[in-house]
Amino acid sequence: MTTETIEVICLTALGTAVVFGIFSTKTPGWGRYSTSTLILAVALFLAADFLLIGKIEASVFLNITFAIVGYAGGLINGKRE
Repeated sequence: MTTETIEVICLTALGTAVVFGIFSTKTPGWGRYSTSTLILAVALFLAADFLLIGKIEASVFLNITFAIVGYAGGLINGKRE
């Protein structure tokens, strides 16, 4: 096994654990926040996976990460109001 294969397997295990954690701790039903959390986690996982296999550059990954952080910040700020 190459190092790249091991990294992809580890990232997939981490992504699966995160999605499992989201489903095991969320309340019943699909509200605004649980849906957004799941979509953001999957988007970050896919972007990291594409970065590992060389399909996107690091600058594109950073742009996606900053967009996710900004959207999540808006969710947190909107929840307080």
